[in-house]
Amino acid sequence: MNDVEHLRLDLQKLYDWSFDWLMLFNIEKCKSLHFCYKNAKSIYSLGGDVVKTEDEEKDLGIIVAQTKFSSQCVAAAKSANKTLGMISRTFVKDKEFMLRQYQTLVRPKLEYCVQAWGPYLRKDIDLLEKVQKRATRLIISNKGLTYGERLRT
Repeated sequence: MNDVEHLRLDLQKLYDWSFDWLMLFNIEKCKSLHFCYKNAKSIYSLGGDVVKTEDEEKDLGIIVAQTKFSSQCVAAAKSANKTLGMISRTFVKDKEFMLRQYQTLVRPKLEYCVQAWGPYLRKDIDLLEKVQKRATRLIISNKGLTYGERLRT
């Protein structure tokens, strides 16, 4: 018996248990996500209803995809840029204050669960780095400095 058959059998046992205890699953909320190409066309069911197959799914704030985490990088950069924009519009751009705001409000959005989705593609790393470049440009005392000089100050 292969892995797909084991999973189908386990899903049937799970459904039988839920049926016996009158705790049925909401099939509309159940989804499958394939990480391997050899079983990418496998279809699973719970109680005769087919479980939808998705290409990516958000779980605990992380977008989990079949192959790459580019969607997560885009979402993290977008959220961090929104927060950076709010800080920029609302507060005086003093060096110490901006550094504290960046470390407190922006950086955690870029680093949330990075151990799970760590960017490894150059385009994803550059996208996240653009947020930091933007943050260093917002500090008034950094005007006219290169990115490397802004980081050192």
